[in-house]
Amino acid sequence: MHPAKVIRENVIKLTDLPNIGKTVAADLKSIGITEPSQLKGQDPYDLYVRFCEAFGEKQDPCMLDVLMSITDFMDGGDARVWWDYTAERKRRYGSGKIGN
Repeated sequence: MHPAKVIRENVIKLTDLPNIGKTVAADLKSIGITEPSQLKGQDPYDLYVRFCEAFGEKQDPCMLDVLMSITDFMDGGDARVWWDYTAERKRRYGSGKIGN
């Protein structure tokens, strides 16, 4: 869902989260995340590694941005577009682990 449309009190299913549509919701389910509350306290990089393992290949680094956005939101942050997290991802993880 576009972050501007997210109402925290109405977040019940994965597609209610900022930046999450049907495809990424299905991908989250493939790594065992079936409801938004399961994202509280999760490390986005650990989730990204689980994605890479589940799909048998390195995922686009933008997926880490998305995971950062939803874990931050579930930990009380504002609903923000995923690309707001790109610079932070690059600062935190650099190019050695996942690339730019």
